[in-house]
Amino acid sequence: MAWNEPGGGGRDPWNPGGKRPGDGGMPDVDQVLERLKSRFKGKGPRPGGLSSGGAGLVAGAIVLLWVLSGIYTVDAQERAVVLRLGAYLATAEPGPHWRLPWPIESVEKVNVTQVRQVTERSDMLTQDENIIDVELKVQYRVSSAQQYLVSQADPDSTLRQVTKSAVREVVGRSKMDFILTEGRQEIAEQTQQILQERLDAYASGLVVTEVNLQNVQAPEPVQDAFADAIKAREDQERLKNEAEAYANDRLPKAGGTAARERAEAVAYRDRLIAQATGEADRFVKILAEYRKAPRVTRDRLYLETMSEVLGNATKIVVDVEKNGPMIYLPLDQLNRATRAGEPGDAAPSGPGTRPGASSGDSRARDRGGR
Repeated sequence: MAWNEPGGGGRDPWNPGGKRPGDGGMPDVDQVLERLKSRFKGKGPRPGGLSSGGAGLVAGAIVLLWVLSGIYTVDAQERAVVLRLGAYLATAEPGPHWRLPWPIESVEKVNVTQVRQVTERSDMLTQDENIIDVELKVQYRVSSAQQYLVSQADPDSTLRQVTKSAVREVVGRSKMDFILTEGRQEIAEQTQQILQERLDAYASGLVVTEVNLQNVQAPEPVQDAFADAIKAREDQERLKNEAEAYANDRLPKAGGTAARERAEAVAYRDRLIAQATGEADRFVKILAEYRKAPRVTRDRLYLETMSEVLGNATKIVVDVEKNGPMIYLPLDQLNRATRAGEPGDAAPSGPGTRPGASSGDSRARDRGGR
């Protein structure tokens, strides 16, 4: 109400009763303060607590901290699985991330680069009904963080159970001698293959990196006998390797010798063929000449043949009846010495040489005998 409102009588709006100063009431200032105090009385501090403004600040700080609690970081070797109310939501890669704070969403981190291992050792029955002690070591790592945390309650325990089943299956269809000798690597490979197939079927999120047979041995009472058998097989392999090395050394040499002999045979064949061809050509040419002059050609062939035959002969023919007594001399040796250019080596006389006979007489008799 305005102070100068008609009919208001100049009343003070802060004094509705119309009382004026000096009428025996409180001063105007005191009344104003009292009224202000009564008006803000509901917003004053509460007994034993904070004011409404302080409570709001505290609540805001709590909400801010709750929101900030959703920030998390994933390391390079980890993967984070985000769960919303316990159900799978997403998989977070390395780096900083934010999620709805607990209890709405939660994060579980899994190391996907760490290589884990499990060892299994027990007695097993082979195909030929022998008992064998097998110690197996399996190395594995997490391939899927989602499957590892969600699909299985305890994937590591599942892997142990599957390992027992797989190795027993492989050993059960193999013979004892094969397992103790050359079959170790094959047993490990088959076990790894079966183990990985079953882990994939169970969606365990695990991948097997390596399977090793640490120790394979026969039962204690028969270990000595099996050790001897293994040693005998090793000796067999060693001798077999030595035989193969010897064969690898001899076969190339034999092949080379065979090739050389084949080449020589081919050369001999070609030479004989060439000689036969030349002789045939020569015969054809002589035949042509013989038809032209038969007697001359025949005499020439006879003389050439006899010259060739007698020129290589080591015997000397002497006509005894026309030349008197025969003086035995080593004429064949003299003849050979003459061809060799050493006539002095044939000086010894034969058993029938006359003492004191001169060399001139011998030559004369030789010419007369011929």
